[in-house]
Formats: sequence, structure tokens, C-alpha cells
Amino acid sequence: MIEEQGRVLSVEDGAVWVETVRRSTCGSCQARAGCGQALLQRLGSGARQGFIRVISDRDYQVGDEIIIGIPEDAVVRGSLWVYVVPLAGLFTSGSLASALNVSELSTIAAAFMGLVAGFGAVRWHARRSVTDQSLQPRVLRPQRSTVAQS
Repeated sequence: MIEEQGRVLSVEDGAVWVETVRRSTCGSCQARAGCGQALLQRLGSGARQGFIRVISDRDYQVGDEIIIGIPEDAVVRGSLWVYVVPLAGLFTSGSLASALNVSELSTIAAAFMGLVAGFGAVRWHARRSVTDQSLQPRVLRPQRSTVAQS
């Protein structure tokens, strides 16, 4: 389970809206000097805060600190869909066109059409799985307070 700390911004029936603060791990990485991600972090690219709807089976109040999580296999499956499917379409269409001995321009056009078809398949899959509960982040537990109780 991939976990992240967040703060409840809004409460819905069966879900909460959570603000998360992304932290860069660049400080502990040995390759930070030659890494593009470290450069983007230094330049301030992208928002530092994210807002996300999270499934919850308990009642929380606005301002509560919580730990949210998503299964690793959901991230892996999503990555495979986003990266592998369009590339598979590109290479399959390009290879098929090349095997048919069409012109180079036609092979390039076929490969491009395969890429577009792959992106279409990703979009179809995303729309089909938007309500899949196993792919949704959920509240794991409340954040334990680090302040000692007096």
C-alpha cells in the first residue's frame, strides 16, 4: 500500500476531500545533481499541494489529519495501461505496415495511427474503470498526533 499524509478539506457521504503536500525525495538521492526531477523541483515546477477525493468508511471532520493509501498493484496496472498500450499500438501497427511492404511514409502513418488507437484504448479503459473501488484511494487511519498529551 502506498501511503500519504493529508488533511481533510471537505466531507461527503462515504468520501472526503483531502489536501496532500507532495514532498520531494531529492534530498536523499545520490543522483540529484544530474536528475531532471530535482531540477524541476528547484525551479518550482508543478503544484506542491494536491486535492483528491478519498473513499472513507468513517466520519471525519474538516481539518483532521489522516493517512490515505492506494494499492501498489493499482499504480502498476495504471502505469502499464498509460505507457505500454500506446507503445504496443505504435509498434504493432508500424511492424504490420512494414511487413506488408508499404512505403516508408505509409509505415510511419500506420505507426502513428496505432499510437492514437492505443491512446484511445487507454481513454476507454479509464472511463470504464472510473468507478472501480479497488483503484480508488481510501482513508487508512487517522494521523497519530506527534504532540505529547499533557
